[in-house]
Amino acid sequence: MRRYIITGAPGAGKTTVLATLRAWGYAVVDEAATDVIAGQHALGRDDPWYDPGFLDAVAELQRQRQEQPPPPGVDIQLYDRSPICTLALAHYGRRPVTPVLAREVERIVGEQVYQPRVFFVHLLGFVTPTAARRISFAQSVRFEGIHRRAYHAHGYQLVHVPAGTVEERAALIDRYIRSWSR
Repeated sequence: MRRYIITGAPGAGKTTVLATLRAWGYAVVDEAATDVIAGQHALGRDDPWYDPGFLDAVAELQRQRQEQPPPPGVDIQLYDRSPICTLALAHYGRRPVTPVLAREVERIVGEQVYQPRVFFVHLLGFVTPTAARRISFAQSVRFEGIHRRAYHAHGYQLVHVPAGTVEERAALIDRYIRSWSR
């Protein structure tokens, strides 16, 4: 199984690019943090990212999703974020890295769970707020730098996906994956 991470700062458009790649036939594993936030919002918690157990809940859901057997015939999966992103979130929020998160980062790096090349989707020049994304463009730029440093610190090579149309970005990722599959 080849697992590729698609990452970038909040609002970069990675989830939209992944939706296009899913429509093109790729197996996509959805972002865990958005689902944890949605679940907490459904319980009436407005700012779940401040909860002391938030980072662990995200890391645990990421692991559960990564450990699910892939559908028959699938040998490539695209992941909307990874535990390295959760680590970047901890650094961005100046929160301690929990033992659960530290172990998960150590596991994925040590076991080489994901491909060493990570698709880094760059910001588009604006951020559209959502219920789960309450961040300004300036904050997202700061977060982008933290993400880059976190991946580099753990030995990953970033493959830059510059601003462009959704189709251009998806096609770039598709071309890379196809070229590496030969």
